[in-house]
Amino acid sequence: MVVHSAAERVLAGLDPEQRSAVTAPAGPVCILAGAGTGKTRAVTSRIAHRALTGDISARHVLAVTFTARAAAEMRARLSALGVGGVQARTFHAAALRQVRYFAPRLLEGRAMPELLDSKVRVVTLAAAKVGLRADRAAARDLAGEIEWAKSSLVEPGEYVVAAAKALRETPYEPAKVADVFAAYERLKRGNGVIDFEDMLRAAVWGIEEHADVAEQVRGQYRHLVVDEYQDVNPLQQRLLDAWLGGRDDLTVVGDASQTIYSFTGATSSYLVDFPRRYRGATVVRLVRDYRSTPQVVGLANAVIAQARGAEARLRLELHGQRPPGPEPDLRIFTDEPAEANAVAARCRALIDGGTPAREIAVLFRTNAQSEAYEKALTEAAVPYVVQGAERFFERPEVRQAMIALRAATRSIPGETPLPAAVVEGLAAVGWAPDAPPAGGAARERWEALAALVQLAEEYAATPEVVPIGEAVAIERPVTLGDFNEELARRAAQQHVPTVEGVTLASLHSAKGLEWDAVFLVGLAEGTLPTTYAKTPEQVEEERRLLYVGITRAREWLWLSYAAARSPGGRARRPSRFLPQLDRSGGGEWAGAGAARRTERRRAQVVSCRICGATLLAGADRKLGRCPTCPSDLDEELYERLCEWRQRVAGAQKVPAYVVFTDATLTALAERKPGRTEELIAIAGIGPRKLGLYGDTVLALVAGAGVDEVCPQKSFEI
Repeated sequence: MVVHSAAERVLAGLDPEQRSAVTAPAGPVCILAGAGTGKTRAVTSRIAHRALTGDISARHVLAVTFTARAAAEMRARLSALGVGGVQARTFHAAALRQVRYFAPRLLEGRAMPELLDSKVRVVTLAAAKVGLRADRAAARDLAGEIEWAKSSLVEPGEYVVAAAKALRETPYEPAKVADVFAAYERLKRGNGVIDFEDMLRAAVWGIEEHADVAEQVRGQYRHLVVDEYQDVNPLQQRLLDAWLGGRDDLTVVGDASQTIYSFTGATSSYLVDFPRRYRGATVVRLVRDYRSTPQVVGLANAVIAQARGAEARLRLELHGQRPPGPEPDLRIFTDEPAEANAVAARCRALIDGGTPAREIAVLFRTNAQSEAYEKALTEAAVPYVVQGAERFFERPEVRQAMIALRAATRSIPGETPLPAAVVEGLAAVGWAPDAPPAGGAARERWEALAALVQLAEEYAATPEVVPIGEAVAIERPVTLGDFNEELARRAAQQHVPTVEGVTLASLHSAKGLEWDAVFLVGLAEGTLPTTYAKTPEQVEEERRLLYVGITRAREWLWLSYAAARSPGGRARRPSRFLPQLDRSGGGEWAGAGAARRTERRRAQVVSCRICGATLLAGADRKLGRCPTCPSDLDEELYERLCEWRQRVAGAQKVPAYVVFTDATLTALAERKPGRTEELIAIAGIGPRKLGLYGDTVLALVAGAGVDEVCPQKSFEI
């Protein structure tokens, strides 16, 4: 009865589609989950519900995903649902655990080879062996090409043909890459080391070639769950098939519209073909978006609705569940420095308005675009964090801090509260909690260590429970030593703390994350889609990148591009993926018709006088500023203009807006034109209205009273 009640609690609060996914019968289940639709909740609830109803044993479940963060979130959610014992790991962590466990049996007593952290050093040596001098950037490109080949089950001798078939943009002539690949494999064997792909292959080999290993692995893992199934590569699928061994108790979760890693060997074909491979599979579609406002969801739907190709067959039309929010903000700038400065200014305004810096992200297509935004944010005194530039626990200041904290256990009294002990320990590396640097790299380093203090505060809030008898336990405050062990565990799993700062990230590295406010920048042809996207399939992947970027935003979304790369540079066009916002149609994102109307408006360029963005909407063009830029309205002048308009409209027996619209009056009260040339620069004031009202309006702006320019008696009937 208690178990039944716990299982019912798991179902509480699920929407109908999530409930269908959770209660689907044993066997092959495919959950097509759009961005923000609660896929992690659905899949963990399915595991928990099956365990609590007795359908499965939690210890027989293996749930695999692609990041340590996602695996940790799965474990935390399962624990909160009252289910422990599930193995939730990345593909690599699961394979490594199994290879290490079976190594004594498989290697007949020999030591397990050392695992390479990075291919770059060995690739550099391999390149030299075949007569190539590869700098670090070239070595990284070669390492990526080798990783693609091995993930795609391609051997060195097969590389040239496979690369041509896949239309790979190779860093060197394909035959030369194949030579480096072969030399790399020889160097690894000679040095007794393996890479991550070797480790996955070893796990496959152990199961496929050793019946006793296969029996033990499959006896342990009887129910498999795969998250982000659209990102699986052929090598990972081979391992998954080995784990399954022909069984079909498999739940996969994915979204074909978020397939953005094909350059690494990932393919959505396994997700697309799942119902054909597993006849009678249960397929559930999650389409209720709980992350983003309807305005953001509407734009995401408009972008992906134009998709073509195999992935488009599984696209989902999302339905926003949150209250309405602001319309996505589309802006055009003269050049990239102007765009970066405007983004930095808006970040500063958001932070000053109460939005935490960690809830803001600036996303771009390539890492090379980061520099301009780092510079602009530094000048605006905005803290930032570069996502993916360097792993948190590998940063020099973090490594020094961890050494200092271990040393501090010998000098700081054990009764010192943990947060205070961490602050005291960090003093040894020059960190202090007050007066952080204004911005830039120094601020980024300060924020990294501040994140350790925040983590200590969170860790101290959960004291350790120590059993002292069969029915008695006490709570023991956590110590600095405990915290050091926690940091070591997190470093091993790359479970990083949250760092306070605006996130700068490529669209690829932003996948799986979300923020309150997102800036999508550099949305110009040649950048998104990149010039390297030549085939229809490659162009479609670029479209999906924009879709992923849009769906990272919870509430506030900015999209921008620069008309030229540098001041006075060659003009370029906006990304072909951008639909246009038709404000006259109630804020819906429209298609070609709105795009044509926008092109006509763009013929006469009007820029925001505050941030410099090109204004597209009629009301914004009249104001001469973006709706989100600060207003400098002269309220007293605005009131006089309104009173004057009312008198004129009454005398002419016409509605007030026929004289001037509210937007035109607001523009007059903000811009306060002093000359005829400035007056006619305001949209909505043409030659006719200039002749009728020009002198009067200029007099009002100069300070004249309404009775002076428009005596009441002159309008009496």
